[in-house]
Amino acid sequence: MTEPYTLAEDRAPKTRAEAVAFVRELTVRPDYFGTGYRRRDPFESDPAEWAVLGEDCLWRREALPGTVLASLTRAYELPAKDGKGPVYVSLTVTVHQDVVSARRDMAGSLEEALRCPEQQLNATDRVLGLFSRVDAFTDGRSVISDDDLTETGSWAADGAKPHPFDWYKFRMGPVTVAATARHGSGRTEAEDSAVTTDMGKGMTFVAASIDGKGRAGDAAEPTGTKGAGQ
Repeated sequence: MTEPYTLAEDRAPKTRAEAVAFVRELTVRPDYFGTGYRRRDPFESDPAEWAVLGEDCLWRREALPGTVLASLTRAYELPAKDGKGPVYVSLTVTVHQDVVSARRDMAGSLEEALRCPEQQLNATDRVLGLFSRVDAFTDGRSVISDDDLTETGSWAADGAKPHPFDWYKFRMGPVTVAATARHGSGRTEAEDSAVTTDMGKGMTFVAASIDGKGRAGDAAEPTGTKGAGQ
């Protein structure tokens, strides 16, 4: 069986300054997610904050807890073209203080979808009908990480017609990587499937970079994939 990408705890950042440098130096190119993607504005979040889902099922940005060293979200978009609405992709890399903290974060993310199948992303965007699935490494899943979580549903802006919504999250030692895709209007089922698959491929490139950092101690850019999947 192919081994997953991972990051040994003794090779991971130990301080907040090291963690911020780690997430900022990590290469995440727009074309990781497919042809035509570009950076959104604003592009990067404050690495001293992260997104928290409140008891009211509303997402807010809050200061990091003591168990998290840094968390950086980068935003990308596939612009509207030929009658097809834009696709919005975000990717978040979070460095936890240890593997136990990262595992607890994964468990908490699974609980959030069960607690809030409908979530308010911001003032205008709402996610509907979220469904979560956890795939253990022993289940014969595609190999990327130590463990992962998938959520699917739909999203709507200002009461408009809903479109597909994807959310993936995986853990590599004490680091978690999460990505979302808000699909645009006017796409066929096959085109929506390609958006989902391409987002998964982009996460694989990021996983390869993190794995390479742990093995080589540098920010070598991935040239291929050790495991396949999304």
